[in-house]
Amino acid sequence: MKPDLATIWEWLGEVPDPEIPVISVVDLGIIRDVVWDGDVLEVAITPTYSGCPATSIINLDVETALRAHGLDNIRLKRQLSPPWTTDWLSAKGASKLEAYGISPPSPAGGPSRCPRCASTDLQRVSQFGSTPCKAHWRCLSCLEPFDYFKCI
Repeated sequence: MKPDLATIWEWLGEVPDPEIPVISVVDLGIIRDVVWDGDVLEVAITPTYSGCPATSIINLDVETALRAHGLDNIRLKRQLSPPWTTDWLSAKGASKLEAYGISPPSPAGGPSRCPRCASTDLQRVSQFGSTPCKAHWRCLSCLEPFDYFKCI
């Protein structure tokens, strides 16, 4: 018996992003669609950017999670259009990022506050952070460095 799509989405919501394990691939917004095509479960995945080095690991983790729930006929589809955007990040995901110490994306083009002390006295250290989708910032109040998840 095929599980319903809501259940499958719940299972995928437990798959962590390999680069930011506090957030799931669902909350990150890269799982674009889940459909049954006959007896084959098709999962469309949009990487955060086309050259994302974690794409193959994400695919493996998604497939492993689904197989652990007894699914064998799985087709993973790489969907590049439309390209991923930080608008697809869930509110729950943004909250998890901030609690983890990563400032979530902001339409202003930079963090709105320090994820550690909430100060707005911030300085960009580098446009490039620990991964290509993040920039490196520092709080001038608590003096702690932090990553900012760039808007894309």
